[in-house]
Amino acid sequence: MEISFDYTRSLGPVLGQFMTALRERRILGARGADGRVHAPPFEYDPVTFSPPAELVAVGPAGSVVSWTWVPSPLSGQPLEHPFGWALIRLDGADTAMLHAVDAGSADAMRTGMRVRPRWAAERVGSIRDIECFEPSDALPDAVLDAVPDAVPEAAAEGGEAPVTMTVTPVRLRYEHTASPAESAYLRGLAEGRLTGQRCPACGKVYIPSRGTCPADGVPTDTEVPLPDTGTVTTFCVVNVGYPGQKVTPPYVAAAVLLDGADIAFQHLILGCDPADVRMGMRVRAAWRPRSEWTTATGAISHFAPTGEPDAPYESYARFL
Repeated sequence: MEISFDYTRSLGPVLGQFMTALRERRILGARGADGRVHAPPFEYDPVTFSPPAELVAVGPAGSVVSWTWVPSPLSGQPLEHPFGWALIRLDGADTAMLHAVDAGSADAMRTGMRVRPRWAAERVGSIRDIECFEPSDALPDAVLDAVPDAVPEAAAEGGEAPVTMTVTPVRLRYEHTASPAESAYLRGLAEGRLTGQRCPACGKVYIPSRGTCPADGVPTDTEVPLPDTGTVTTFCVVNVGYPGQKVTPPYVAAAVLLDGADIAFQHLILGCDPADVRMGMRVRAAWRPRSEWTTATGAISHFAPTGEPDAPYESYARFL
């Protein structure tokens, strides 16, 4: 399963200047009340809790403080080939920043290594404007002398507008190993069946089962076939859209208590106006075409109203 979205935030006055400077191939730090220079700059002084009174140019070169090697980079990381993650103290700074180092091999990495930024060909005002750092033999004084003291007037006034927003793609990929109980449930879906498990102590039926009863802590090893009909216990009308959404709002996400089960599970309610969905509504699973049945929850597209009279509140009240 993969969850991805673009994380968007306004930068504010401090980080806005920091990102704008990166676009101009410059790195800024913030001088604190105690005289120490923090890079990247802080938004609020860790001692006085006030905004920084001064932003100063640092680096762009620096020294590796500590590091770890990444032999098999993941998708979305700064480099596609092996590289090092390192804490780098830029020249003129008293704190370290995290970034990638393209050293070629783990044998070439070392604490104290001198590095310099490799700037991206196209810069937009993002931390990724520094593509990575790479080994450098430049001495600190020689590098600092090459750093301009201020943003060029053309860039500040007649050039591009200051950077005020940042967009960071976020992607989370999950690989879940199904338990024996979950495997039985998923294999049942591939055959068009809904299968729960019964607790031998309290007699409750769970679907999908996790293999043990959460109340008694004993294995639920007795399989129980369940019908594909049930009752809506609670629900939510989704009115807000988002990138990658497969169902157009408004639609209903509901807790459906299958007949014979003792716990509700989440699913979509379609096939009717969202305004008509209500607690106690009787629903039936809408299965996808048989050719699409797999060992995944997508075998059931959604639940739809059966047209039966609503279930009495007392019949599902204890499952809310």
